[in-house]
Amino acid sequence: MKQRGITVIVGAVLVATLTWLALHAQVPYVQLEPGPSYNTLGKDDQGKDVIVLTGATATQSKGQLRFLTIVIRRQLTLAEAIEGWLKGDESVVPEELYFPPGQTQDQIDKENQQDFATSISSAQIAALNKLGYPPLVGVKDVAAGSPADGKLKPGDIIVTVDGDKIDTVDTMINKLRAKPAGTTFQFGITRDGVAMTIPVQTKDDGGVPRIGVTPEITSAAKFKISIPIENVGGPSAGLMLTLGIIDKIEPEDLTGGKIIAGTGTIDPSGKVGPIGGLPQKLVTAKSAGATWFLTPKDNCAEGVANQKTGLPLVQVGTLDEALTALADIRAGKEPPLCPGSKP
Repeated sequence: MKQRGITVIVGAVLVATLTWLALHAQVPYVQLEPGPSYNTLGKDDQGKDVIVLTGATATQSKGQLRFLTIVIRRQLTLAEAIEGWLKGDESVVPEELYFPPGQTQDQIDKENQQDFATSISSAQIAALNKLGYPPLVGVKDVAAGSPADGKLKPGDIIVTVDGDKIDTVDTMINKLRAKPAGTTFQFGITRDGVAMTIPVQTKDDGGVPRIGVTPEITSAAKFKISIPIENVGGPSAGLMLTLGIIDKIEPEDLTGGKIIAGTGTIDPSGKVGPIGGLPQKLVTAKSAGATWFLTPKDNCAEGVANQKTGLPLVQVGTLDEALTALADIRAGKEPPLCPGSKP
């Protein structure tokens, strides 16, 4: 009896220890959860327009064009990770996929913000090209005391760097980062319509060569586009922002009065790329009342595996394909769907 009592006590201690570990011990995984969605034709959760036109009156649409986000929850316990694995609307994945070892939270946040800024830039370029306004890279701000202070001015248009044409913000950034800090570049600009060349030397800023300007996409159009939305990161809103810009400028209502959600990166040429967190974005789209979901071609298989009833997955690989799909929807026709998608 004495031996049995000891065995029971040891067993109880083990069970209690394992239970405590399951409830409190953290595991190196994160949980992807459905996040908020934003109507690019409407306002954000602060009551501000997602897309702002200056110098032009935005057209009004009866429907919505929504992009989706995900929430990443860290510091999961073993029990929470297991619960997440069992749920259909959430995904549990290794933490290193979203939080690479050796990077601080601040570095990761800045990278996500930069990805979103790049997606805004690409969306503006793709939209302006489609609208017939070749984009230009302008100087929005110049930091006081920076290498560009006193040389470049807000409103300058950067045409070339060392003789190479600059037509995107990324092109300029990559040009500057291709050489070590301390390199002097020849900036070909236009200022108030006058062409000139100005030398600017880069400065080391945390290991990155910079000149201290905030660039912006502008064009020959008489209007300006800004997307001041905050607290959003990553590149996946690109496609829907592009469509939102076009819809707000063109008189035609691209939505046909319907709620259309979608996702996908976009490059300046209008190519649509795949994204992460698609299962969670489908949940958000369904809860937002969307009746169609624009899906990057390379995400179609994942989308079909997680499709929600009443939310057909429209396959898109380019901006033109997305616009054609919207035209089909307005005409009451079924657009090209992802293989295997239910209407």
